Amino acid sequence: MSYAKDVLVETDWVAEHLDEDSVKIVEVDENPALYAEGHIPGAIGFDWQHDLQDQVRRDFLGPEEFAALMGSRGISNDHTVILYGDRNNWFAAYTYWYFRYYGHDKVKLVNGPREKWVAEGRETSTEVPSYPPATFETSGRDESIRAYRDDVLATLDNGTHLVDVRSPQEFSGELISPTGYEQEGAQRGGHIPGAASVPWAQAVNEDGTFKSADELRSLYTEKGVLAEGEPVIAYCRIGERSAHTWFVLHELLGKDDVRNYDGSWTEWGIWSASRSRLVPSRAPRRSARAGRSLHAVPPELGALGLGVRPPARENLEHGPPPPPLAPTHRLNRMGLQRIEAPFNRGRAGASIARCTSRWRADHAGVSASTRWASISSRLGRGVTITGHAAWLSRPVETEPIITREKAP
Repeated sequence: MSYAKDVLVETDWVAEHLDEDSVKIVEVDENPALYAEGHIPGAIGFDWQHDLQDQVRRDFLGPEEFAALMGSRGISNDHTVILYGDRNNWFAAYTYWYFRYYGHDKVKLVNGPREKWVAEGRETSTEVPSYPPATFETSGRDESIRAYRDDVLATLDNGTHLVDVRSPQEFSGELISPTGYEQEGAQRGGHIPGAASVPWAQAVNEDGTFKSADELRSLYTEKGVLAEGEPVIAYCRIGERSAHTWFVLHELLGKDDVRNYDGSWTEWGIWSASRSRLVPSRAPRRSARAGRSLHAVPPELGALGLGVRPPARENLEHGPPPPPLAPTHRLNRMGLQRIEAPFNRGRAGASIARCTSRWRADHAGVSASTRWASISSRLGRGVTITGHAAWLSRPVETEPIITREKAP
């Protein structure tokens, strides 16, 4: 059985179309430094953190910014974009979803990561190509392929299938980040109630190419993800691995009602911790030296969403649903506007995290004004956290409210 859509190209095809004017090859790596070490000749390199993300809040580019970026790199609406990258195309698949979200359908994924191209002994280059500016226009937002937090909340009662594509250790709460990315952990461990665990890597072969359509359909059917007429939402930690699974389900298997929750666990984990709607993770770790839980956060910092993970709670999966939020009360993907330095709970010395967070409240039609202030507090032996936060002059919530507006 063949794939549902013509969305893959093999490395042979890429090699034969390197000089074709209607094709633009784009590399997007989890490790952006790999592009400079060598890439497919003529390939445009995108840094997923600096090029494809908003630099103020944890969200991707708006339609105008996305169009400007593409045009500045010489990509027009007439070009067919061929995407590839490292890590079996994590961020290449994410960028594919990104293009589709903004209405560009002339986009394909290389069947196999950059490692496959290199392993085959194919030509690489360190030269950064320069293309004349082009005109690229977005055609609205395709909200049918993107899920928001409230959409996920609704799935707890409406039968939508949730698929958690992270590792089994992340799913169970044993880890809060992929192995090797400990510095990028979420605020707490666990998974969304009712989600099926199907790690994204189960969809690919050892060389990073996709498994056959029959193998993929069997995998997701046996895991309870695919069911006739029932929608699916995929999530991971920040939305890139789940975009890979979205690509498999929506593009390769042709299931129309599949959405990627790009807020993913970083958003849901923070929000659900405050709303008591979390599958438990593990007991709080304790510091033998300090004799206290490392999850302990002073109230003034806990109210700002700063610091380490909150304590694990009892299993409240079957508890009452959290109260609905007003339209303006939305968390962004990370729960923080920006983290300017990693927070390291070192054994000695002070570890400093500088975080920015913005509160926004609208109660009974009255918007609260904000002012910036500095705050510093001790979190235990040898650990200091400092940050900046917007304090509400008329607080109406006991927790930070960070907006992530849904497109009209």
